[in-house]
Amino acid sequence: MREKVRPEPLPLDEIHRVAGVDASHKNNLACAAVVVFDFPSLEPIEQSIVDFQLSFPYIPGLLSFREAPGMLKAIERLTQLPDVLIVDGHGQAHPRRFGLACHLGVCLDLPAIGCAKSILVGRLAPLGLKSGSTAALSLEKEVLGIGLRTRTNVKPVYLSTGHRMDLISAQQIILACSRGYRLPEPIRLAHHLAKSASNALPDESVRIG
Repeated sequence: MREKVRPEPLPLDEIHRVAGVDASHKNNLACAAVVVFDFPSLEPIEQSIVDFQLSFPYIPGLLSFREAPGMLKAIERLTQLPDVLIVDGHGQAHPRRFGLACHLGVCLDLPAIGCAKSILVGRLAPLGLKSGSTAALSLEKEVLGIGLRTRTNVKPVYLSTGHRMDLISAQQIILACSRGYRLPEPIRLAHHLAKSASNALPDESVRIG
């Protein structure tokens, strides 16, 4: 599937709906949430939350096989697919160059951005402290992504191509979706919804119908 990833620019004027997706776990149960926003106003227009049972074990570097099934189900329940998917995870900044954002983007053939809170592989070049500052995330001579400061003096997020996206477009989209928090608004709200839903799940390890 890695060979199907297409890095390409996506102009902002072609984007009308952008979505954030995240998942939260409780024992062997999980909730996936996707929230769709109008772009560029960032008014929420639709959301979908799905409970699902984790059938794939936790293996570092293979998170997509654990979380993607539930996320895909949540996305497929939307009345209309977004123009861009922002994923709380990595794209090509991954040991196998195929993280969760690539997995979802290729499966849905949607433009996708990996927007992660920590580095999985590579080293970040020196990064300025002001909002909008960027620095390359590289491994040897290969650029895997960028670090982006979305808020002055706050930890950066780490962007990488998921599918039908390049780093310049990803940077522009994430900055346009930032509203004074470290995380861009689509995945910030998706994270909140997924976490709230998972907290309400039963403690027993039962399959959700």
